[in-house]
Amino acid sequence: MIVILKKEAAAKDIDSFVDGIKQRGLGVHISKGVDKTIIGLLGDTSKLSPEDFLANDIVESAERVSAPYKMASRSFHPENTVVTIGANQEGVIPCVIGDGKSLPVIAGPCSVETEEQILAAAQAVKKAGARILRGGAYKPRTSPYSFQGLGVEGIRLLEKAKKLTGLPVCTELMAISELENFENVDLIQVGARNFQNFDLLKELGKFHKPVLLKRGLSGTISELLMSAEYIMANGNENVILCERGIRTYDGYTRNCLDLSAVPYLHKVSHLPIVIDPSHACGIRWMVPVLSSAAAAAGADALEIEVHCCPEKAWSDASQQLPPSEFEKLMDKLAKYAAVEGRTL
Repeated sequence: MIVILKKEAAAKDIDSFVDGIKQRGLGVHISKGVDKTIIGLLGDTSKLSPEDFLANDIVESAERVSAPYKMASRSFHPENTVVTIGANQEGVIPCVIGDGKSLPVIAGPCSVETEEQILAAAQAVKKAGARILRGGAYKPRTSPYSFQGLGVEGIRLLEKAKKLTGLPVCTELMAISELENFENVDLIQVGARNFQNFDLLKELGKFHKPVLLKRGLSGTISELLMSAEYIMANGNENVILCERGIRTYDGYTRNCLDLSAVPYLHKVSHLPIVIDPSHACGIRWMVPVLSSAAAAAGADALEIEVHCCPEKAWSDASQQLPPSEFEKLMDKLAKYAAVEGRTL
């Protein structure tokens, strides 16, 4: 349920109203917009009626929220959420996602392989205009015999690349036990296979880092938003959603990119949405086309895999762009973004 307060409501009256709600055993989420303040009620509101609040002089209206996700709902939070990555760090250039003015690109190799490899990739993507460096230190792989990542050493190399380039870093977390190693990671990625690992999501809710939450291989939009709700309900509202393709009956691409998710998520949720075209298709030559389509659909950011020598990559060689192709794509994306008054 949400309660919309009158614009002229005094701060002391709002505080008193909120205290009264908490005394009923309910949680409260406060969203202050330009013209109104919205109080979101969290918990079992089944015994309450919107009319219960209308007698209060500071209440303009009250209504039930039908969506099972509350904090991720635009009803609870009408204004777009803007997430800043890499803030308040000396030598690091912060990146804003969700402001509607920019189309930042997260780029880098699928896996961190060697120091030489990740430093070269970091310099290449920064030169082309990327705003965040990605690279897998821990790799969830279908086969137990495939490269599983360098682990803690991979994170150390990402930190080295951050110091060299000033780019914030994004890498995937697979287990709660590894969370202590992510203190210097700027954007923690939850992969498709873990998007309903609820214990992990709860712990990320208690952590202070922004989270990039990827949609599951066969996950629905509602399930993605409910997973975001787990993180937000536990205290971390810096959540970014990621569409990375879902499985369908056809196998001509690795996955099927659901671009309709972008306008729909913008309609029902205030959280930013990132498109990952690399995992969506798994085919190098398709990545620029899908990236352009994502920009046109209104994505808040893109995540693209780039490797200085894709044919020698230790994982996902077929979908990673070489720097030369990435530079051409960035030039093209800049033009697409400019059409809508955005910059990279």
